[in-house]
Amino acid sequence: MSAHPRFSLNQATIKRASLAEAIEAARAAEIPSVGVWREPVAEVGLDAATRLIADSGLRVSSVCRGGFFSLPEGPERAAALEDNRRAIDETAALAAAGAKGSAAVLVLVAGGLPRGSRDLGGARERVRDALGALEPDAASAGVTLAVEPLHPMFAADRAVVSTLAQAIDLAVEAGPAVGVVVDTYHLWWDPDVLAQIARAGSLGRIAAYQVCDWVTPLPADVLLGRGLPGAGHIDFGPMTRAVADAGYSGDIECEIFNAEVWARPFGDVAAAASAAFSRVVAPHF
Repeated sequence: MSAHPRFSLNQATIKRASLAEAIEAARAAEIPSVGVWREPVAEVGLDAATRLIADSGLRVSSVCRGGFFSLPEGPERAAALEDNRRAIDETAALAAAGAKGSAAVLVLVAGGLPRGSRDLGGARERVRDALGALEPDAASAGVTLAVEPLHPMFAADRAVVSTLAQAIDLAVEAGPAVGVVVDTYHLWWDPDVLAQIARAGSLGRIAAYQVCDWVTPLPADVLLGRGLPGAGHIDFGPMTRAVADAGYSGDIECEIFNAEVWARPFGDVAAAASAAFSRVVAPHF
């Protein structure tokens, strides 16, 4: 069974796959698009990765990830900004190698509190400053920086940006080359999320839509508590309709962090993710 034409398999869903294996799994499941992670690209080198993408005939829906620039001034922050500039260049190259309809979107995770810090406001200000510094580089490369708000339980160690409203505010202040990611797992709890999706759409800032489910009980490592759409507690209808009504027409990624999913054969996971998407998400747009 062919995958939905807007479905994209984010590489995180088959985390242990190389880029070549991820491409093979997507093609075997007739999935038209992949969300690429930088680590598998680095394993083979950017030149080889772009050739693999070009030869695959697949679209690139996004590149994960940049960000982690909530650090104070110093060598670590400078290194983080330079790494993000490299990520911008990688995103441009990978998107150019992908099939027609590929998106030059670099997903950004803001970063958590610096070691020993409790200054949440200061960390968010440094994220704002970093986006402002990187926006001209992204605009020059034709890349959209996509700020991904993460669930508040990750504010300390992963992302001080916790709501879609915060992400939109940062994008607007930074400039036109900055957008936002709408991720069901991170935002389903927010009572204001539908209004904020509409706001993001009216501003032309929705750069990516990612879907996976919230599964309980949460594992000891809460990062790995995601499941296939339909396996948990999220009602995908309202958010998916809101994203569609907001004008987003790009690929929709399934991005799952789950140890049991990662242990399964890559092809089986790709097919299962595609089927879950067609059954649970696709009817709503």
